[in-house]
Amino acid sequence: MRHSRTPPHPRPTAEKVLRAFNTWAFKREQPEHPHLLLQVVTTAVARSEPLRFVLYWGKGPRCRIGPEDLECLDYLGSMIARVREAHAAGAAVTLILTDTHARHNGHPEESIASYFAAIADEAARRGLQTCRLSALVDAAGEAAVATADTQPVPDEILHNLAASAGKWYRGNGSAEDGARAYYRMNMVEKRAVEIAFPGAVFVTFNGSKLRCLFPASMPVFYMYSLRRGVSVKPWFLPSDAEACGPDACRCRTTDDASEALPD
Repeated sequence: MRHSRTPPHPRPTAEKVLRAFNTWAFKREQPEHPHLLLQVVTTAVARSEPLRFVLYWGKGPRCRIGPEDLECLDYLGSMIARVREAHAAGAAVTLILTDTHARHNGHPEESIASYFAAIADEAARRGLQTCRLSALVDAAGEAAVATADTQPVPDEILHNLAASAGKWYRGNGSAEDGARAYYRMNMVEKRAVEIAFPGAVFVTFNGSKLRCLFPASMPVFYMYSLRRGVSVKPWFLPSDAEACGPDACRCRTTDDASEALPD
């Protein structure tokens, strides 16, 4: 009598996959709900599917790609490689290009288009996918708007967002006005991301103090941006970059920017 072999339980393998990226080589702080993160990994392993990650990629003063962007993309690639060593199906990463935030901050359309086009090209070369946040919101329609949080902005969140808006917001009204509008946008957008990417891990270069801006039902992985110990978003580097206008590019050349980076 032949006995059928019981297929191995995916949990031990899932724990190995989780350890491959949930390490201080990549994470800037512990995941808030590690059990939910393990659940997503376990499902991907059981189905022999790529482990999916999604993250926001923003727009700073530059209209051209810089070495900081490339370093971040390569850093993401190194995390993917670690996952692939533990999980044959590998990982699938989608960069959500936050064109809505760029417009909110007052960047010209030409600058938004040129920068995100360059990011999309470099991401594709590394096997990463991209999409526009505006497209996700449009696709979600009323399903995202109807479930948006309409509560007032928490004071601590408003303080943090207003501080950031003071540096980067060039839209109408004060920095606090910009921060309140940005919060309301995120309440819709985070739901649109949930709808578009069920079963994925949401990656952010922010810390957990801004957790309310991220998809509520998705596990969040708080990651360094360029390398261990660095959490500044690459699109805001170099720190002294001047904003490009509709008729004038003030980006440093790639060679100049490379010379400015420490060894």
